[in-house]
Amino acid sequence: MSTNHIVRAILTFLAAAAAVSSPAAGQDFSSRQGPIRVVTVARGLDHPWGLAFLPDGRMLVTERPGRMRIVTNDGLISAPLIGVPEVAAAGQGGLLDVVLAPDFERSRTIYFSFSEPGALGSAGTAVASGRLGATGLDQVRVIFRQEPKVRGGAHFGSRLVFARDGNLFITLGERQRRDEAQSLDRHLGKVIRIRPDGSVPPDNPFVSREGARQEIWSYGHRNPQGAALHPTTGELWTVEHGAMGGDEINTPKAGRNYGWPVITYGLDYSGARIGEGTAKPGMEQPIHYWDPSIAPSGLTFYAGDRFPAWRGNLFVGSLKFAQLVRLELRGDRVVDEERLLQGLGERIRDVRQGPDGFLYLLTDESNGRVLRVEKH
Repeated sequence: MSTNHIVRAILTFLAAAAAVSSPAAGQDFSSRQGPIRVVTVARGLDHPWGLAFLPDGRMLVTERPGRMRIVTNDGLISAPLIGVPEVAAAGQGGLLDVVLAPDFERSRTIYFSFSEPGALGSAGTAVASGRLGATGLDQVRVIFRQEPKVRGGAHFGSRLVFARDGNLFITLGERQRRDEAQSLDRHLGKVIRIRPDGSVPPDNPFVSREGARQEIWSYGHRNPQGAALHPTTGELWTVEHGAMGGDEINTPKAGRNYGWPVITYGLDYSGARIGEGTAKPGMEQPIHYWDPSIAPSGLTFYAGDRFPAWRGNLFVGSLKFAQLVRLELRGDRVVDEERLLQGLGERIRDVRQGPDGFLYLLTDESNGRVLRVEKH
């Protein structure tokens, strides 16, 4: 290779690997507990979707078109990591969530979800594991595939949460096939529980039911795009999109039916009624719901020290209203709600608590940002 080619290759790599956000004083907002400031950590990401903190404080960030990058706290964005599988990047599909294995410091293993291409233009949510190296992933293996794969670009889910017992929860949308959320012989519209190697825990609720998918934990979900463990109880909490209204927060329990599309607090986009009403025996009620819809995505509990008044609160990103929603809880009841960051003007896709005790957000834009929420 000539010297000019080498120089051009180096410059191309540096341009991709060193996108640094320009220093910013941040944007100031109000909250009931006093002023807060939103600081840009990094910018220039293409529809970032999922964020996970590495032990050294750097962040793994997925971009929906199919790239995974490492982002530092001073705004350095790496080149795309090699080894990420092909994704069906259309509509809501693409590279989605990412989490570290519980034993990451020893194994360097991560898990990520994505819309996996299938035959004849079909796709389905899949989950893979891989070992994180300096420039990419190796030993990548798909451990779960949503079945059946179907055509269309909506309602893939999907968040990944490791439970305290080491099993992995996966939230799956119903791919706009409403009735199949009630069918136990397919994965559409379900919360899934598997072991880290993809095998089925023997205490899953439908292991012994003939014709049921053994990976299913709960069913009757529409499109859950947020999930987190309660910091005290260890219980799984999820948030899912309704149609026109009817976004729900649930605490999915083994074998329970969460109603979609038989019961819902929302209407069809045409204005027509969906299902049979808002309640039915044998179907669970949500912990909380929104009408009109806020189009919820990322979900996290705050358990840090930077905002003592927020400790134990639940935070939800809003795509539709470009806000951060703060929910005060009493046990498993929502007792108050505050809308934060009104005027931010960017869809909030993910919400995480960082190891430094601040809240971190991803904005779902073509020039997406990593944001840090600080006290002002």
